[in-house]
Amino acid sequence: MNISLPDRSLAIRRAAARLCGQLAWAPLHEVPLPNGRRADILALGPDCCFTCIEVKSGVRDFLADDKWPDYRAFCDALYFAVDAEFPHAALLPPDVGLIVADDRGADILRAPDSHPMAPARRRALLHRFAMLAANRLQGIEDPAGQAAARAALRPE
Repeated sequence: MNISLPDRSLAIRRAAARLCGQLAWAPLHEVPLPNGRRADILALGPDCCFTCIEVKSGVRDFLADDKWPDYRAFCDALYFAVDAEFPHAALLPPDVGLIVADDRGADILRAPDSHPMAPARRRALLHRFAMLAANRLQGIEDPAGQAAARAALRPE
């Protein structure tokens, strides 16, 4: 069966988010960051540390994206989430964590190097994360009000 890249990306993202839940991390998808980038998944751990997970649907997706180093400033740990067919050993940098996803779920194959955020940045990101999560929940109840909430969380 040949799966489209958008479907593959969605399957990897879902499996990575399930893994976050198993690790007691709270995942949030498509998080706009203050530097104008958008994290595929930003997860908040029970220790108040942030993990950014960059989902890659294939080699072309990885090679076309040189923005991922910009995520490091807004997380304590950075992972790539890929499927089992992705040639991770040949392409992915060794200091970034690796999550491999399949139909059954996802596993961490390599932990990333840690790069703790400064306390002031962590506090600001925690506030942004909470506001985004709360506004998304509110948007389920009041979809018309979601545009105002999105505008308030635009990059600074």
